[in-house]
Formats: sequence, C-alpha cells, structure tokens
Amino acid sequence: MPAKSKAQQKAAGAALAAKRGETKVSDLQGPAHDMYESMDEDQLEDFASTDRKNKPEHNSKS
Repeated sequence: MPAKSKAQQKAAGAALAAKRGETKVSDLQGPAHDMYESMDEDQLEDFASTDRKNKPEHNSKS
C-alpha cells in the first residue's frame, strides 16, 4: 500500500531507518514511532519507496 502523502512517506522512511538500526528508536516521534511499532520492515519499505511526485504534503481528513 503506497503512502498517501509526503508526510506519511517521510514518517515511514524514518521508521524504516530505525528498524534497520541506522537511527535510534528514541529519535522517532509521533506517527514515525507508531509506524515503527506496528509495521514490519517490508511494509515500511513499501510506504517509504512511494513516488512523492503529485502527492500532497499532508493527507486531507475528509
């Protein structure tokens, strides 16, 4: 499932880096920390690798 916004894609990238041990888990905040705990590495990679072209900065909550 691809990311629906640039913010979601960035959060997934941060969580993926922590999952791989490239950054500290304690550095994660908000959605990135939630994604780290609830998703596996393959799911995070899918979100993080989403093409950012034509994506809104934030997903509208309609």
